[in-house]
Amino acid sequence: MPTLAVDAPVPAFSLPSTAGTDFHLDDARGEALVLYFYPKDATPGCTTESEAFRDLHAQFRRAGVQVLGISRDSLASHEKFRTRLELPFHLLSDAEEKACRLFDVIREKNLYGKKVMGVERSTFLIDAQGALRREWRKVKVAGHAEEVLEAARSLG
Repeated sequence: MPTLAVDAPVPAFSLPSTAGTDFHLDDARGEALVLYFYPKDATPGCTTESEAFRDLHAQFRRAGVQVLGISRDSLASHEKFRTRLELPFHLLSDAEEKACRLFDVIREKNLYGKKVMGVERSTFLIDAQGALRREWRKVKVAGHAEEVLEAARSLG
């Protein structure tokens, strides 16, 4: 599958959401999106990253940007994670790796000396017309949400 290109339209996809109905990218047209892909609910780095997006959520909304987190975890796991962290945004379940493959975030990782395929922490900024405007790969959590917010503000 070809990888996405900055400034090109993002192909339509849909995923189960903690909103109670499936998220459809086409339904989000007219509003900018931040999609952050993370490896696993309730792990230290993913918790810290989600808290950072949570803490800046009101500023993202003022900038006209919707934030969504995506991992391969189940909706039940997402619900617990979202409730525990009091996340004001929804999480999308990609158990079948449809969006993970579309955004090319599945990578070989080394887990305790064993090679496994997992989600590489990555974030994507999509404008209101559905074009990919920025991407961050191999994300380091510290300061990341703030950097994404600055980029999101520049879309206006």
